Amino acid sequence: MLQNKKDCLSLDVSVLTALADEIKEVHATGVQIGMVVGGGNIFRGLAGEGFGIGRVQGDHMGMLATCINALALQDALESVDIPTRVMTAISMPAVAEPYIRRVAMSHLDKGRVVIFGAGTGNPYFTTDSAAALRASEIGANMLLKATKVDGIYDKDPMKHDDAVKFDQITFRQAIEKQLRIMDTAAFSLCEDNHIPITVFNLMNKGDILRVVTGETVGTKVVEKLDR
Repeated sequence: MLQNKKDCLSLDVSVLTALADEIKEVHATGVQIGMVVGGGNIFRGLAGEGFGIGRVQGDHMGMLATCINALALQDALESVDIPTRVMTAISMPAVAEPYIRRVAMSHLDKGRVVIFGAGTGNPYFTTDSAAALRASEIGANMLLKATKVDGIYDKDPMKHDDAVKFDQITFRQAIEKQLRIMDTAAFSLCEDNHIPITVFNLMNKGDILRVVTGETVGTKVVEKLDR
């Protein structure tokens, strides 16, 4: 059995409740919302190697962890009267709908929040890549990346006091500077499909609504910098 508490944690009900309240405010504006969830609080695919678990097997375990989070988030959203559907890239019809683009679009058109679980359904692809892929498939106007920090920095602000935050940065700059806030595949996919990314701190109350309503929050990743 896995014992490393650092890599295998649990659900935080207070975070789920706070996030549901935030999404409720955004949903009330009429904005269509698709959410891609990770599973790092339960299991990270790469962490499996430390337990002697192969990468492919570990990644599949990580994808299943995202589905646990997706179902928990669905319950939190429905508890505040937000219609929600969970769609997964790995078929599990007893608990969620299989991901089909046209069905997802129909749910969004009907005002339902769609939670995408199981990443892309393939090992070696991150949750960031899954978010960029789903955003591209559904024709999203923007992609919001919620993190533990309030934007993109030139180095890890958790380790370096002199880290400098970017208000705006281009996709090319983010890739060339090897800024690890998202992976290269996610940056490239969003650039190719003209989807700006906003990186912000999930724990800053009201930031999701501020981003959606056009306020400047966190760091925005764009094709060209504003002059």
